[in-house]
Amino acid sequence: MREALFYEKQEDNAVLCRLCPKGCLIKEGRTGFCRVRENRGGTLYALNYGQCSSCNADPVEKKPLYHFYPAHTILSLGTFGCNLRCGFCQNWEIAHGSPPTIPLTPEQVVAMAQAQGPRCVGVAYTYSEPVVWYEFVRDTARQVREAGLKNVLVTNGFIAEEPLRELLPYIDAMNIDVKSFRDDYYQHVCAGRLEPVLRTVEVAKDHCHVEVTNLIVTGLNDAAEEIGALVDWLAAVDPRIPLHFSRYFPNFEMERPPTPLEVLYAARETARKKLRYVYLGNVWDEEADTTYCPGCGAAVVRREGYKVRNVFLKDGKCGACGAPVDIVGSVWEAKR
Repeated sequence: MREALFYEKQEDNAVLCRLCPKGCLIKEGRTGFCRVRENRGGTLYALNYGQCSSCNADPVEKKPLYHFYPAHTILSLGTFGCNLRCGFCQNWEIAHGSPPTIPLTPEQVVAMAQAQGPRCVGVAYTYSEPVVWYEFVRDTARQVREAGLKNVLVTNGFIAEEPLRELLPYIDAMNIDVKSFRDDYYQHVCAGRLEPVLRTVEVAKDHCHVEVTNLIVTGLNDAAEEIGALVDWLAAVDPRIPLHFSRYFPNFEMERPPTPLEVLYAARETARKKLRYVYLGNVWDEEADTTYCPGCGAAVVRREGYKVRNVFLKDGKCGACGAPVDIVGSVWEAKR
């Protein structure tokens, strides 16, 4: 347990949490919406500091990050708690349950990442929502950076701007969920709001590598107009930001049928008119997982699922026409 950051003391020993846009007013002895920030005697504590519920060495592509050190691995850690409540949550056991955890220190995380060997690029804070693990993520990210490794956030992006800006100097890449381009969807399906998430993307893209994921849920956010609006907004932010449309499957509290494949392929075609890099997740289609040169259209990174199978890059440029391809870092297979 550690004293939390970003809160204000109020009357009658209450506290106002300022970490995320919910701004929970927390009475003594209670927790905020996320369940992991508790008021004890007028002091707000992070209950999940150093508590790890999930740990694995994953392909970077699984985050998903397709333009950040392709074919490398990354030590992936999660805790418990979340500041949203999405009806389709794929990790609800740790986001909204009480999973067993093991204690970790930032020093141990660094040592674990280093023990993975040279193919491991660093540490990803993922599985659960890293925003509500803020204090531990910040402390660990500082030491990871000092060790010469990379930090990745896989996040819902629902964070206040001040803590976001304080954390960004230590973050190398983010995958940010934009769950819908409608605020009413965020309110009714996710118990959140859209605007702060869009702001996170806009701020983060000037400080680190950013990719965006949109889970298309059958009958809820799959309208062509909404997908077009999302694409228009992202293209205005930066057309080089990779966009991953992900296929929904029933989970947690939602039993709608899986996203029809034709909806995903139509969304991809819409997005490719304005964005340089568009992918499909939970589909396992090599053509939809491949990175193409924005200049000549040549396949420069072919993938099979999360595995990189073929690379046609030379010094970060297309091997066919020499046009620059927006990929951060080297490709592991290319340098062996």
